[in-house]
Amino acid sequence: MLLQLEIENIAIIECLNIALEPGFNVLTGETGAGKSILIDAINALLGSRVSRELIRSGAEKATVQGLFSKPPGLDPILREYGFETGDDDTLLISRTITDSGKNICRINGTLATVAMLKEIGQRLIDIHGQHDNQSLLRVDTHIRLLDLFAGDRLFAVKSAYQKELEDLKAHQARLRALMGEGRERERLMDSLRYQVEEISQAALYDGEDEELERQSKILAHAEDIINAFSMAYEAIRGEDDHKAGALDMVQSALEPLRRVESVDKSYAAICSALEDISERLGDISWDIRRIRDNTEYDPALHKATEERISLIQGLKRKYGETIPEILRYAEDAAKRLDELEHNEELIESLKARIKDIEASLNEKSREMNGLRVQAAERLAKGIMKELAELEMPKTIFKVAVNSVPELGYTTDGTDQVEFLISPNPGEPLKPLSRIASGGEMSRVMLAVKVMLADMDSIPTLIFDEIDSGVSGKAASSVGEKLRALAGKHQVLCVTHHAQIASLAHHHILIAKDIKGEKTVTMVRQLKGQEREDEISRLLSGEHATDTSKKLARELLKLQQ
Repeated sequence: MLLQLEIENIAIIECLNIALEPGFNVLTGETGAGKSILIDAINALLGSRVSRELIRSGAEKATVQGLFSKPPGLDPILREYGFETGDDDTLLISRTITDSGKNICRINGTLATVAMLKEIGQRLIDIHGQHDNQSLLRVDTHIRLLDLFAGDRLFAVKSAYQKELEDLKAHQARLRALMGEGRERERLMDSLRYQVEEISQAALYDGEDEELERQSKILAHAEDIINAFSMAYEAIRGEDDHKAGALDMVQSALEPLRRVESVDKSYAAICSALEDISERLGDISWDIRRIRDNTEYDPALHKATEERISLIQGLKRKYGETIPEILRYAEDAAKRLDELEHNEELIESLKARIKDIEASLNEKSREMNGLRVQAAERLAKGIMKELAELEMPKTIFKVAVNSVPELGYTTDGTDQVEFLISPNPGEPLKPLSRIASGGEMSRVMLAVKVMLADMDSIPTLIFDEIDSGVSGKAASSVGEKLRALAGKHQVLCVTHHAQIASLAHHHILIAKDIKGEKTVTMVRQLKGQEREDEISRLLSGEHATDTSKKLARELLKLQQ
């Protein structure tokens, strides 16, 4: 739920800090005090598009920040985006809009994108306004709402159906590729044969390119290598009998020392070290001689090596950056060629598999249809009961579920769902879009929300003047439904109705004041006499009467 909301420099709001409580919260105030701006600020926090015009006049930037208690299941999404989840159950979201049009968004102190705010925000708050009722007018949302109401059994069947639908699409795509005929298929087969043959004839092996590069370098510098190793050998072994080498010098140093090595342990250690050096020099000299004697310049071998390197480089340009990639390409091309050469068998196999999947999809579609029809009856009855309590007792509501397999498979199956209503006796059932009254639409939306309260995992619901067009007893019924809904969600409601405001657990006043030459919005929690005065104002307007004050006291007393 939303615990704290801070707003700075948005429209006429200079600086606002609101602490919000669980349960039913109402926000009231005069027209133009900033109630709708408050909703705009929350929408900005949830990733909605905002204009620079939202920034308070004279300010360079506007900021809105919200502290939430995290709903279950949000941590995996946060971790997926790379945000710290912390040890507590709170989540801090902020968004700053600058006069240059830039947005700076943060989640738990880490920079985020507006898209991330939207993804996470839709799991925190659901906002409904008089114009947001339009979502109910979109037929494509009706099947989603019905499926949510239908619950886990339908969800399980639908998940299995969607996995099979993806499988069907993959098989169909493969079948289309295999059924390509004529010259295009022949051209593809010729190309694949050439590629497989070219790579096969090259007889590559892993590491060959590195080995050839090393060999090429040696052949290119063969003369220098022979000279260098000859000189090194002579330096260690000497030049025949004319000049002593390093090995002879070590032996010469060792001979006199051996005569005195028994005198002291340190002398013996020096002799041992010289013996090791002598032995190591001997080994090194033989290695040097072997390399010298085995190195020779072979122009034919050098040319063949360079040609082999060039061949491999050409294959790399065509088929992969490394020899293993080239070999994998050849394997894939051979498999593809085999499929094309034997595609009749594969086509028949794919057709059979597609037929099996379609049979399973049809079965699952029928199962989903049955579950939806059952859920539709329960949902319609429940909504009509709720509407009756919202002063629409004669309303007939129907959730129409029609199976239309001829239109093909969709992610929801083969059903079409639409909400139909007859608000008045004698009128035929019509689509929701045919309802003219905004008040009726608001009550239908509220009834749907009440019915989905147990299934809806979004912790905070905001209702922005959804009571527009509703008056008298119906307003009291709306307030009672909102209060009941607050048993399972945190509810925030912007209202002008005293009956609704009196039913809230918490009452927040949004008022405007003049500071110097500027209009600013103020906010405060109302209790006791202040709340009674505000309820009285809602009943009678600016000038409270004894009657409105008495009625306000009675309304509040009823909720105690």
